Amino acid sequence: MTMTIVDLIKLTTDKLSIDAVSEAVLCASCGAVSIFIGTTRNNFEGKKVVQLEYEAYIPMAESQLKKIFCEIRERWSTVKHICVHHRLGVVPVTEASVIVAISSPHRSESLEAVAYCINALKASVPIWKKEVYETEDSTWKENKECLWAEGLLK
Repeated sequence: MTMTIVDLIKLTTDKLSIDAVSEAVLCASCGAVSIFIGTTRNNFEGKKVVQLEYEAYIPMAESQLKKIFCEIRERWSTVKHICVHHRLGVVPVTEASVIVAISSPHRSESLEAVAYCINALKASVPIWKKEVYETEDSTWKENKECLWAEGLLK
């Protein structure tokens, strides 16, 4: 009996559901589900943040996430299910911007794969974030993980 592998991507303006992402990766043969939840914090470098705003080039974002999923499966062959939900539009303070969940038979693989997934997402997926401050100023943020931020891409 072959188990179906599930890779799910959702880019949405709707509020994200931790339960939905968690349930998407549950598997009878897996003893581990690891989850990362990225939330909007209320400050950055002494400025009061009131919300984040996300934009994405959706076809390319989905394509890049699929590549990341393939990389994860190459590195951690025991990973069963991968689910990434990323919010677009306005995300108020304390709400989730991104949820990554990965299941595997054992915890070490799922924990390592989740860390890899969020770092690769921030480095290569075309999703852009604007911080909006209490003063009504805003700043588009560049991910420090981006290859172009480090001058590695020419």
